[in-house]
Amino acid sequence: MRMRIFPASLALAFLGMAFAATSTTPAPLPRKAPEFVFNLQDGKQLLLSSLRGKTVVVTFMFTTCPHCQALCPELGMIQKEYAAKGVQIVGDVINEGAKDGLAQFNQLYSRGVFPVGWSTQDSALEFLKHPDPHYYVPMLAFIDKHGMIRSQYIGNEDFFQDGPKNIRAELDKILSGQAPATAKTAPATKKK
Repeated sequence: MRMRIFPASLALAFLGMAFAATSTTPAPLPRKAPEFVFNLQDGKQLLLSSLRGKTVVVTFMFTTCPHCQALCPELGMIQKEYAAKGVQIVGDVINEGAKDGLAQFNQLYSRGVFPVGWSTQDSALEFLKHPDPHYYVPMLAFIDKHGMIRSQYIGNEDFFQDGPKNIRAELDKILSGQAPATAKTAPATKKK
């Protein structure tokens, strides 16, 4: 039996994978969050440093990723639940064509509940200090009110099996002053 490979199937298979970073050792956590620029749909920029004093969840996504699209409404509900506790969720789309696809992505998935901007894959991977040359999206970074990255997760980790529940648990740990267990960047060995 011959196997047929369809271009759309190939595109989906490689959707969450990219090549970048050269280091092989994960950066230790917690660590100070570097400055990051979110290029917003209206042409303005949001600086991560402007959110100091809040607990921030940064999510890196592809506009074309079904997992990212499904996560956005969940993040919107979490944003509404946790806003009064000083939590701010910020999204950043990083795939090729992200700038052009941002308006439609915002309209369909984030719906203006939390800001979503765009940047490059390289800037996202540098921000996360992601050592593996492959990654899956979405990727999350949890930053405390002092600007320290407390934990981060890459899209193929078990954390995403029940993402909304685990995101709430991680936020509750940070907000209670208890540092969450730090996550290691998992190698891209399986797709979820």
